[in-house]
Amino acid sequence: MSSMSDTDRGLRVSELSYRIGSAVLVDGVSIKVEPGEVTAIVGPNGAGKSTFLRLLAGDLKPNSGSVTLDGRALDDWGDRELARRRAVMPQSSTLSFPFTVEQVALLGRLPHLERRESETDHYIAAQALIWSDANHLADRSYPTLSGGERQRVDFARALTQIWHPVEDSARYLFLDEPTSALDLARQHDLLHRVHKFARHNVAVVIVLHDLNLAAQYADRILVLDHGCPVGWGVPSRTLQPELIQNTFGLSVIVAEHPTKDVPLIVPNPSPPEIIETGNSN
Repeated sequence: MSSMSDTDRGLRVSELSYRIGSAVLVDGVSIKVEPGEVTAIVGPNGAGKSTFLRLLAGDLKPNSGSVTLDGRALDDWGDRELARRRAVMPQSSTLSFPFTVEQVALLGRLPHLERRESETDHYIAAQALIWSDANHLADRSYPTLSGGERQRVDFARALTQIWHPVEDSARYLFLDEPTSALDLARQHDLLHRVHKFARHNVAVVIVLHDLNLAAQYADRILVLDHGCPVGWGVPSRTLQPELIQNTFGLSVIVAEHPTKDVPLIVPNPSPPEIIETGNSN
């Protein structure tokens, strides 16, 4: 494979749109995702975040627009060739077989296998479990885990898949709400690990609901509303009070974080109108 130029490297999205019947789920999104950076996708419920992530991963075909990965159209990559460079952690896992946690992590090595797992594959899976703080669960049956434990194991499986770069390609990691089942400390722990992993020439695209988590751990933020891009850029310029009010329907104060050079979003909602019930005398 010939060496790639810096201009080719990365994930380019151009006027991407996707609809089902008359419903438009993604409408004209154009961004560039760079290796070494974390891109967060935020927006209200039904904004098209998960659909957009599936389009980037190649799980869905757009109705119009294009996605190129390292200078090649996504459709030009073979399934196995793409799977060696790009890993996806879905919003929830449907795995119900009584695999051990170690076996689940090893599933990430399938695109790299010639016949069966080698010592190297087992080593990579073990390292990914350590890196995901899930190594103490290695012998547990996956279906017996809590939701938060499953998310950490699913994260390890995704890391196992792209643990080492292949040829001259960058690596790509797509995460759909990976913190939804985690407690506060675990949310920050996982996103710190995501941010650190990205610095090893990995482009990370992550769907998040918490704007403060996105502000703290993402290099760039894409804001979607009804499938349309309404904000794109670094957190300090993107997460503005007017945009948040218009997109989420919530009044906020955007302040300086007391210890980090990132914006801090403080909800400032008006009291809801309470409808009195019961008999009045």
